[in-house]
Amino acid sequence: MSLYAAAHANPQGIGDARPTALQIVQDNDMEGKLVDKTAVVTGVSSGVGIEIVRALAATRATLILTARNLEKAQAALADIYKPDTMHFVHMDQSSLSSVRTAGKEILTKTDNKISLLIGNAGVMALQERTLTEDGYEAQFATNHLSHFLLFHLLRPALLAGSTPDFHSRIVLLSGSVHRIKGLNNADNYHFEKGGYDPWTAYAQSKTANTYMANELERRYGSRGLHATSAHPGNIPTGLVRHLPKEQIEAMKNPTYLPILKSPAQGAATPLVAAVGKEWEGRGGKYLANCVEAPVGEDDGDIFNPKTSSVTYNPKDEARLWADSLKMVGLPDDED
Repeated sequence: MSLYAAAHANPQGIGDARPTALQIVQDNDMEGKLVDKTAVVTGVSSGVGIEIVRALAATRATLILTARNLEKAQAALADIYKPDTMHFVHMDQSSLSSVRTAGKEILTKTDNKISLLIGNAGVMALQERTLTEDGYEAQFATNHLSHFLLFHLLRPALLAGSTPDFHSRIVLLSGSVHRIKGLNNADNYHFEKGGYDPWTAYAQSKTANTYMANELERRYGSRGLHATSAHPGNIPTGLVRHLPKEQIEAMKNPTYLPILKSPAQGAATPLVAAVGKEWEGRGGKYLANCVEAPVGEDDGDIFNPKTSSVTYNPKDEARLWADSLKMVGLPDDED
């Protein structure tokens, strides 16, 4: 039974008994315990990203923090900023060129050893099909391909940063919306053949986050590099900015309010994956509400914290990996 099962069984809305990210760090006795480790976090200028950083700061890890808008990120974290252990790097995740530049800069700041990579940055529910400068659908490119490329750029450092007492970890923020949409066919990842819908495109990108973690564990777990995907929960942050007004208003429905989390509570599940002792030396799972998500049914509910038949699919996970390598211009990474 999870330490937090009771709190999640009867949610009462933002600020209820469900844990915060800092509480996860404290409950795992990780305050000050990562002083010799380096963590990279993407998307730290708002929402859950800020709270992930605040919690990780308590571990005393050196933090490499990426954002598209550095001024916004620096302002958001000004009250905890420590120049000797926090370093900001510009990265626009809608641009693979920007990711490559950031990857090189990150390696110079880490002495080529990284113990933790948290892929938090993302965009949600763009109302019209939008292509990046690389010609890829914007949600798929920003949420998945940018993190896929960043992992490969940092892979040697992540492998080098793994130690017997703390295997390197990768945490990719997924979402319960993934339950409704697997991958498009290989010739339609970017809705080239039509059928674009804001939510199905977003769901595909979140499925891709989970599939990347699953396949990464399969390929690298035996080498001391583990990956999980984590659903933070339903959180009213700037991520909703592309939604129509009526959908934003619907979030104020009394039947919906109890499941909402604060950004600090939303950062809790990613922190379980990042520092939770139960995830030392293992991965390849989808987490929700601070635990491995229980098995669920294909009920079409985008708020259900359980799995669906979409969550694990080794065949499509391998297919996505191979296709993503081609999209970001990398050779097969087996070595």
